[in-house]
Amino acid sequence: MAAERGGSSFDESRPDGKGLLVDQSSWGQDKPENLLPRQNKSKSEITDMVRSSTITVSDKAHILSMQKFGLRDTIVKSHLMQKEEDYTYIQDFRFFVGTYNVNGQSPKECLQPWLSHGIQAPDVYCVGFQELDLSKEAFFFHDTPKEEEWFKAVSEGLHPDAKYAKVKLIRLVGIMLLLYVKQEHAAYISEVEAETVGTGIMGRMGNKGGVAIRFQFHNTSICVVNSHLAAHTEEYERRNQDYKDICSRMQFRQVDPSLPPLTISKHDVILWLGDLNYRIEELDVEKVKKLIEEKAFQTLYANDQLRAQVAAKAVFEGFNEGELTFQPTYKYDTGSDDWDTSDKCRAPAWCDRVLWKGKNITQLSYQSHMALKTSDHKPVSSVFDIGVRVVNEELYRKTLEEIVRSLDKMENDSIPSVSLSKREFCFQNVKYMQLQIESFTIRNGQVPCQFEFINKPDEESYCKQWLSANPSRGFLLPDSAIEIELELFVNKTTATKLNSGEDKIEDILVLHLDRGKDYFLSVSGNYLPSCFGSPIHTLCYMKEPILDLPLESIRELTLMQLQTEDDGSQLERPMDIPKELLMMVDYLYRNAIQQEDLFQQPGLRLEFEHIRDCLDTGMIDTLSASNHSIAEALLLFLESLPEPVICYSVYHNCLECSGNLTASKQVIATLPACHRNVFIYLMAFLQELLKNSAKNHLDGNILASIFGSLLLRNPAGHQKLEVAEKKKAQEFIHQFLCNSP
Repeated sequence: MAAERGGSSFDESRPDGKGLLVDQSSWGQDKPENLLPRQNKSKSEITDMVRSSTITVSDKAHILSMQKFGLRDTIVKSHLMQKEEDYTYIQDFRFFVGTYNVNGQSPKECLQPWLSHGIQAPDVYCVGFQELDLSKEAFFFHDTPKEEEWFKAVSEGLHPDAKYAKVKLIRLVGIMLLLYVKQEHAAYISEVEAETVGTGIMGRMGNKGGVAIRFQFHNTSICVVNSHLAAHTEEYERRNQDYKDICSRMQFRQVDPSLPPLTISKHDVILWLGDLNYRIEELDVEKVKKLIEEKAFQTLYANDQLRAQVAAKAVFEGFNEGELTFQPTYKYDTGSDDWDTSDKCRAPAWCDRVLWKGKNITQLSYQSHMALKTSDHKPVSSVFDIGVRVVNEELYRKTLEEIVRSLDKMENDSIPSVSLSKREFCFQNVKYMQLQIESFTIRNGQVPCQFEFINKPDEESYCKQWLSANPSRGFLLPDSAIEIELELFVNKTTATKLNSGEDKIEDILVLHLDRGKDYFLSVSGNYLPSCFGSPIHTLCYMKEPILDLPLESIRELTLMQLQTEDDGSQLERPMDIPKELLMMVDYLYRNAIQQEDLFQQPGLRLEFEHIRDCLDTGMIDTLSASNHSIAEALLLFLESLPEPVICYSVYHNCLECSGNLTASKQVIATLPACHRNVFIYLMAFLQELLKNSAKNHLDGNILASIFGSLLLRNPAGHQKLEVAEKKKAQEFIHQFLCNSP
């Protein structure tokens, strides 16, 4: 769902002549041949480089980013990291961190009151936006003209007393993050990476989630995260889940391909900004407004959800936030400083926040900017002095020479050896989309070593698809140890073969030491079959809950070929549609027909696990979950079908006759009976939802986009479809929503 932007198309200058310099989309990718010695470029050379988007700004600051990745180089790097304090000193740099939820608006006013008034020119700008574009086109097709509009507005609002280079721009639907540095610091920025994580419906839609940029500044690693978490006062658990998802799924590749990806937590400095959406609890709207009028911010803060969740160690453990001395930044009537006067009359809240984690960080200011009235939020800024480790060239050379001398004394023929705390792993009662983790420790002997899980002969990966080792490779100094986590997670890709018995929870991992021997790890366990990942026709033949059936019966039914029509076989007549689908749709029909944001707001993971268990055991009477969790479970069920509702064989026919209802109905008529029944049943349900659109605010385009990508799937399995293809799939479904199927 990510849309990453950057490059020479943004090579612009500001009208006042204070140059905006360009994106360096591949910083840190030069290849110094060795660590000795580092020469600084001339000022004119740096200026020329940052003015051209086709030339990379060379990394001559960070001594560990060489591109030679042999064992000796890895040992040198590890020793240099251990001795970093011997050849670096701390120097303060000024960082501006800003966040603004712009409510889908285009820039209507100068951003200088937010970005540059009343402050010294910052060394680094980190500027984040949420709700950049609220249109359905941006949500489903990811492109938006608002990106360039706001990029231009920010570039023109930067401090007039300095020239800045744009390091990176990253966007996920409406969540955008911009990173700029002063021109003179450009040579000391390296290893720039940007990633996105969508946490919307089905854990991937980008209307909620986070974007992040990580980079090395001199010798300090910095990660900047911009997030937009789940909305609504009562949804604080969903916000907590979004935060945890962003932390666990945000991974940055490293310059050294032998090293595992970096997570957010693996940085010296973390700056986290955004519309975190935590609200003020247990006070009614009028009481909140009265306390604001009295500037009783501490009383209000005592009821702040984020404060409570941090205190409970549910989120942002180890992070700091400055004192809130400004009034809540949400929700205002657009174009004014008046609190929300709409029918919903939202209570004011500090939705927009800036937090930080790391050493040598001093917050100089934390404020909102009431002068800007474009949105129903007010922008927030925080200015920091951050102590960055800068290299002393002479001390660095001396330290490096000492390390190299000591390495020369080490015998080249030393054979590494490790001990493993455990070699056999059993994962019991594995369930669909429920992570299980087993861990063990690798303890090194007296010789530095590199380890890696390697492929077995004739296999494409070191393990089966449902398994991963974290980290899967790494480096150990003498007498050191590392914990390895084996993570087992069954999803739509792997569930069907586990249901059918074609695959089992069995694997052998080979842990290889460079210049050493191999160690073998045994993985075993059992998988509990699920309706998730089962074919439609299989479920139609299962009169009993799947977990009540013998494994052999499940195997036979899962492997049974899909017939276009009843072939007169001896099997009992199947049900018209799977009972599990009936249960979920019936629940939604009875409880959620008027639910706002249905199929657009995610549910809770624990509730999904409960729903799955109820469906797989048939204990539907115990089903208790939010409407959003049931709706998301329905979408996940459709996504997990190995053969989609509209069979792969007619995919291209459907796209061709999109817009021709008669021809489209003829295609549906050719589907096998069970698939045809499911399609008609789902269309009838969606039509009922649309009859209640005044309450649930759904429209045909939203539903057609969501269900189009699930019911109509490209047989080639392309994750990133062309926009034209997506629109045809949407149009195919849309015509059935407007007419009886």
